[in-house]
Amino acid sequence: MLKKLLKEKKSLTFIEAHNPLSALIIKNTNYTDDNGCTHKFDGIWSSSLTDSAIKGIPDNETLDINSRLQNIHEIKLLTKMPVIMDADTGGRVEHFVHYVRKMEQIGIDAVIIEDKTGNKRNSLFGTHVKQELADIKEFSNKIAEGKAAQQKNRLMIFARLESLIAGYGMEDALERANAYVKAGANGIMIHSCQNTSDEVIDFSQSFRRKYPKLPLICVPTTYSATYHHDLSEAGFNIIIYANHMLRAAYKAMEHVSHEILKYGRSAEVEKDCISIKKVITLIPYAS
Repeated sequence: MLKKLLKEKKSLTFIEAHNPLSALIIKNTNYTDDNGCTHKFDGIWSSSLTDSAIKGIPDNETLDINSRLQNIHEIKLLTKMPVIMDADTGGRVEHFVHYVRKMEQIGIDAVIIEDKTGNKRNSLFGTHVKQELADIKEFSNKIAEGKAAQQKNRLMIFARLESLIAGYGMEDALERANAYVKAGANGIMIHSCQNTSDEVIDFSQSFRRKYPKLPLICVPTTYSATYHHDLSEAGFNIIIYANHMLRAAYKAMEHVSHEILKYGRSAEVEKDCISIKKVITLIPYAS
């Protein structure tokens, strides 16, 4: 499904879902602009950060992969939407090979693995914490082994570059991108924690000179003022809003719980809640 969409559209919009309910909201959300054009999300991002958070577990690859795969399986059953899985580093090579086969079995469309090593630290910490990058040859081998393990050709493996996050610079990022593509990566995600999109757009311009058609992915969490259209025009095929559904849900729940304590009743927050009737009818009964 994802491969087909990439051929049909210049750029795709993915957003994070951390459970089937948030995925259902995404599926049902649409916006019609002044020209009468209806916009919908193209797919779902399964984030290791938000999946860990809802389980009360740090984002350090502690969360069991089977728990995450089960969550994605439930999301796929409910929505039938394309899913890209954030698989952190992918673990050891032999583990990643096993994960690839499991991902294929439940119909995951793509997996992204990042080229970091050692104890995981979330990329949004940037250079404020030590971020160690994997050896290029070793990470390339992980990609190659993952591709070789596939029993079908549906699952796409994307390589996530952490060079800019870790302070290694643009030249290192481009060198790694080239190596990972040669190893069989189906696309590249370039990550940045800058508050503007300048460096990811600079990367795209250099990358596109050598790879004009290979899928290129970005995650505008820190450079949120950049419009989707501008990233699309800069050469990005998939734009991921990676954690916003959980962040929005947390803020809403925090507000409602606070107001109930404050007023000693729930009347003041009814305006912030969906109706009981809607809760009951969210998931239709099988006929």
